[in-house]
Amino acid sequence: MSQPQTTTTPILQGLRVLELGHFVAAPFCTRLLGDLGADVIKVEPPSGDPARQWGEQVGGRSLWWSVHGRNKRSVALNLKNPAARDVVLDLVAECDVLVENFRPGQLEKLGLGPEALRARRPGLIIAHISGYGQTGPYRDRAAFGVIGEAIGGLRHLTNHAPGTYDLPPVRVGVSIGDSIAGLYAAFGVMAALWQRDRLGGDGAARSLDVALTESIFSMMEAMLPEYGSLGKIKQPTGGGIATAAPTNAYPTRDGDWILIAANSEPLFRKLAGVMGRPELADDPRFIGNAARVAHVEVLDGMISDWTRTFDTAALAEVLEAADIPSSKVYTAADIAEDPQYRFRGMVQEVDDPHLGPILHAGVVPHVPESPGTIRWAGPEIGQHGDDVLGGLLGYGPERVAELRSIGALA
Repeated sequence: MSQPQTTTTPILQGLRVLELGHFVAAPFCTRLLGDLGADVIKVEPPSGDPARQWGEQVGGRSLWWSVHGRNKRSVALNLKNPAARDVVLDLVAECDVLVENFRPGQLEKLGLGPEALRARRPGLIIAHISGYGQTGPYRDRAAFGVIGEAIGGLRHLTNHAPGTYDLPPVRVGVSIGDSIAGLYAAFGVMAALWQRDRLGGDGAARSLDVALTESIFSMMEAMLPEYGSLGKIKQPTGGGIATAAPTNAYPTRDGDWILIAANSEPLFRKLAGVMGRPELADDPRFIGNAARVAHVEVLDGMISDWTRTFDTAALAEVLEAADIPSSKVYTAADIAEDPQYRFRGMVQEVDDPHLGPILHAGVVPHVPESPGTIRWAGPEIGQHGDDVLGGLLGYGPERVAELRSIGALA
């Protein structure tokens, strides 16, 4: 098979995106587009995106921001200043896409509603990301990603089975609601661009309305049809899967956990063999997935008794040799040293001018013919103001200085 011809041109080079975003959802969307080569211009307030203050800090700088803000050019504008509004409209005229996650109606209050934006760029694609969407009785409610996770059904499911303990439902561990909404927005942006610009396309503008709540809800598999048809409310199942067995996290002798997914007939027979219990594959309680699910507590207990006799590394070798899907539950340290991640460029050392060498997650998706790249780490607040206003918009030094003197530009 011939190898794909690799170019040095990222797949989205030539696409220009304006971000009026803060915190996670809109900035995550634009980071994905920037990773694939889009020119992302981030407009943030003079105080900076609040996400700059999140996570561990080194020398007053967020390590997460180095990743979250990468491949973007930062322009710091006070959008309450009318002159800053004019700058935004000038930027819009040079962009293909605008991504924002203000509350519905906030851009209109700033004089930057869709009508004003498209007066400057008629074919502008606008991606709106909000808690509940641009319409409906909840549109004006405050929401963050965790609220989307709650009302979308995810927080109910991220827990152990009912009755096993009385702690609150646990969080996934990252801002998954915001990130999934950002993914949907990025997907929608590309779909809208394809329809606008494809051969025979109409060149018309499109609006995308992405809600955090709906983004999470759309991931909930059979939760809704099971309730609608059977009246069944899907319940949390801890580390297992309610519809397949055995699939769970099992303890090891040295205090770790290892995931084993042996929920097909051939895989379960292999697992029974390596456990030294081949008869389990012919036990009526475990013949077929439905029977195993019905007796999952007994089965998981047997598997746990076996896994506790191994240290994690030794157990991983046994399971890999038997070609059974399995993995230790990785920590950051495991990820950083993993040869698969390293080989595919998913763990990269990036030179941050303020933090020094820092590890970044690589670019997803991989596009071998036109690979995305990490061109620079998250910028300083307003770092690219002179470059964007002077180079892209053609503002002279006097006008840039005036914008600073009146507090429109930082």
